[in-house]
Amino acid sequence: MSQVDYRGQTTLITGAGSGIGAEFARQLAARGSDLVLVGRRRERLEALAGELVPTYGVEAVALPFDLAQPLAGEALAAEVERRGLAVTSLVNNAGFGTYGPFHREDSERLRAEIAVDVTAVVDLSRAFIERLRSAGRGVLVNVASMAAYQPDPHMAVYGATKAFVLSFTEALWYESRGTGLRVIALSPGATRTEFFDVVGTLDAAGGTRLSEPADVVRDALRALDRRNPPPSVISGRLNRAMTVAGRLVSRRRMVRTMGRMTTPPRTAG
Repeated sequence: MSQVDYRGQTTLITGAGSGIGAEFARQLAARGSDLVLVGRRRERLEALAGELVPTYGVEAVALPFDLAQPLAGEALAAEVERRGLAVTSLVNNAGFGTYGPFHREDSERLRAEIAVDVTAVVDLSRAFIERLRSAGRGVLVNVASMAAYQPDPHMAVYGATKAFVLSFTEALWYESRGTGLRVIALSPGATRTEFFDVVGTLDAAGGTRLSEPADVVRDALRALDRRNPPPSVISGRLNRAMTVAGRLVSRRRMVRTMGRMTTPPRTAG
């Protein structure tokens, strides 16, 4: 093991107001990292900061920000610099999904989904990676999904965005070797967060058991603590087994299986 020392670091976390993002904030604060909490809902961020500062003795800045805006990375980096915050680690967690037949989806909603799930991840990674590499002791975590590993009928755009995040992050892992920056793509399965409230239905989980955010984050931090961290980690033994099994069947069979799993009962058949 070569455990990351987060003491004296400042970690910027997007989507920090709830779910996996808030859990990253709690576990990193417990390990001594100061925090920049980014999200759309100021009251959520301030409440989380108010919880973590007295509990762990860290600094936590609530920074409301809309990642769907153009050039989000540059704008957020400029605001961070204006506040004199020296970010050494970055967790790109913010994202949301849409669910339903692609031809019925709202075009504007799809554009926002791509902006947050893909464009903002690239923008923020590019805006911060040089300072992360210069610090030479932090982490870059991009949250992908089990949806990255196969086509996802009824969540076609979401699955494609997460496949992008997985491929993009694994490439950054290679490029960052020897810099001291640890890069990893985290792929949770269906997790007990507000994701399904935004999607509008638990049908998107495909009937799988929901994981807990705390377990997902522990898996990510445990992988980062390895002497030679992998480029990506799938959270949960069952999810890892399913991914291995998926490699043994044809793409045709896989997409049909996923389609059956995620088809709403009212429209099945």
